[in-house]
Amino acid sequence: MPDMPEQLVHYAVADAVATITLDSQHNRNALSQQLVTELFERLQRADEDHDARVVLVRQEGPVFCSGADLSEATTVGMEEGAHRIVALQRLIVTMDKPVVVRVAGAVRAGGIGIVAAGDVAISADDATYALTEVKLGLAAAIISLTVHARMSPRAAALTSLGGETFTGADAAAYGLVTRAVPVADLDDAVATVCARLATGAAQGLRESKRILNADLVRRIDVLGDDMAALSARLFASDEAREAMTAFLSRKR
Repeated sequence: MPDMPEQLVHYAVADAVATITLDSQHNRNALSQQLVTELFERLQRADEDHDARVVLVRQEGPVFCSGADLSEATTVGMEEGAHRIVALQRLIVTMDKPVVVRVAGAVRAGGIGIVAAGDVAISADDATYALTEVKLGLAAAIISLTVHARMSPRAAALTSLGGETFTGADAAAYGLVTRAVPVADLDDAVATVCARLATGAAQGLRESKRILNADLVRRIDVLGDDMAALSARLFASDEAREAMTAFLSRKR
């Protein structure tokens, strides 16, 4: 029998917190088909887990998520993958349980959509963020569904059009994350938030989250298909393919 592929997303529950860990360090936790499929399954599992009241998404390694898997994008296209990322963001937003995102190190492009979809995001103040799509002839289309709902319009314009790196402290000022703390304090800050959220009654958490995210769900449902189609069209363009090929060549 062929060897089973190594799991890229891990799941554990303790103290009413379901911890979902991205662990695809060979490609900087890029949003490959396998990682997205496993992340989707772990989130659904957490939502149904009676032992969990809060969901925590975190990473192993120095990169939270590097965005789309460009090696897949240049070979298999992006239409199905784009719709899957839209669905992933919608799942996080509509889960019955609050989702906390812990960010350390680097997060780029599509990975920022996961951060923005979370209900609470705690970042190391020296973590680095960048909406790099514009540098590759792309646009932050599918993740704009959540990112632009969190960030101020001025911050969204600066980061989306510039594509430059900004810090966790900047991300907090822009509204992208809830709070930025020194990396030495990150785990304590995350544990404190999760413990506080876990004191909520299941029904109270579910209904409060539905109220808080109602506008965001409508935004995803109205714009999701159009943003996925735009993303797929841009990824398939000659300009973007040339830029992605050049980027991958520089990484080798």
